[in-house]
Amino acid sequence: MVGADPRQRMALIATIALTYVTGIVDAVGFLALDRVFTGNMTGNIVILGMGVAGADDLPVLGPAIALAAFTVAAFLAGLVLRARPKGWQHRVTVLLSVGAVTLAALSVLGGFDAHSSPVLQIVMAAATAAVMGSQAMVARIVAIPDMTTVVVTSTLASLAGETWTTRGGGVLWNRRFAAIATIFTGAVTGALLVKWHISAPFALSAILTGAVALLGHRRLVG
Repeated sequence: MVGADPRQRMALIATIALTYVTGIVDAVGFLALDRVFTGNMTGNIVILGMGVAGADDLPVLGPAIALAAFTVAAFLAGLVLRARPKGWQHRVTVLLSVGAVTLAALSVLGGFDAHSSPVLQIVMAAATAAVMGSQAMVARIVAIPDMTTVVVTSTLASLAGETWTTRGGGVLWNRRFAAIATIFTGAVTGALLVKWHISAPFALSAILTGAVALLGHRRLVG
């Protein structure tokens, strides 16, 4: 990032922060919300398929609802951002702000003993997945290459098959590696915080998302 355009550098940092949030909430979803991925929809589809087959008492309803919530939110965010130029804009700030408020509300809901209420778990997982679906569309319009905030499988393939097979600087340390390392670190953080209380990772995610919305609006709009 040395020597890069300051606006591009800021957009990259913002996208990395959102990727970190994805790791946090995915850990919470899997560990505390009945093994539901809230950002990684590939994982949800696999769990849903195995659950439908009756394997190992895996959940079906939770992943299915989370998948639907992610899709609907991505669709609605796509309508909001449709025909808009690439880059940060006012509507990006609005979408991220709504996501931050939703995550803050989930932090409050987590105080109602989500572990003992399957219905509350599904509601929390669906709301989180909706935030991630909207966030994924935000990442697409901010358009930092190789930083989707929710997908690491294709990023890992690109890192191994494209980056590592070339010579020159940046082969080991680049934004593809950063995306993978960031979502991993977020998952570690989420797993540690959920041991303390389920509200904690949601609160941290809300703070980070709100900070990204504020800084992006101040530094990147216009």
